[in-house]
Amino acid sequence: MLIQLDFSAVLAAWPLLLRGVAWTIGLTVVGTTLGLLLGTACAWARARNLGHRPAPLRAAVAAYVELIRNTPFIVQLFFLFFGLPALGVKLSPELASVLAMVVNLGAYSAEIIRAGIEATPRGQIEAAESLALTPGQTFRRVVLPPALIKVWPAMVSQIIIVMLGSAVCGQISTPELSYAANLISSNTFRAFEAFILATAVYLVLSMLTRRLLMWVGGRFLIGR
Repeated sequence: MLIQLDFSAVLAAWPLLLRGVAWTIGLTVVGTTLGLLLGTACAWARARNLGHRPAPLRAAVAAYVELIRNTPFIVQLFFLFFGLPALGVKLSPELASVLAMVVNLGAYSAEIIRAGIEATPRGQIEAAESLALTPGQTFRRVVLPPALIKVWPAMVSQIIIVMLGSAVCGQISTPELSYAANLISSNTFRAFEAFILATAVYLVLSMLTRRLLMWVGGRFLIGR
């Protein structure tokens, strides 16, 4: 059976597609920024070479990391959007999507960053302490920058995975790229063409995001 490709109807809906791309980028930017902050805080709480942390804090962070890393992203998203209303907490699709991405990336980035932190020689930390740096200054200036340099390629890959995972957010009517492609498919009956185009856009977004993040790492981390 030969398929007659016709992209004209799909391309005619470019405003909807562009809106989907904008939402995907927006979700990724917000989710990545907050997720990295959460992951850094969790990595600090679990790192063994930064002194002792309160046992309840370590246990809570460990439970959070294990729970998120061992459950599917779509289940986490559905829990926030469909489950929380049973507790009286109702979230919009957009807010639930952002929160799910933050929580997911936070858990994965916590372990990635912790690996970098624990690769920091204990002598560097002791040298910082001998210069009368506070624990916060030691972490921000001595421990975290080289840790991020070590793990940045892995972090970039995880950020891209989260960006691609945002396609699931269309299941709760968040108007991102996959939701736009599905809507265009329903309106034009050109599913094959719509999702070919969506696939191409995701590929371009992934490649550009990787290049941008590696440039950011080289400019602001390695170039320090």
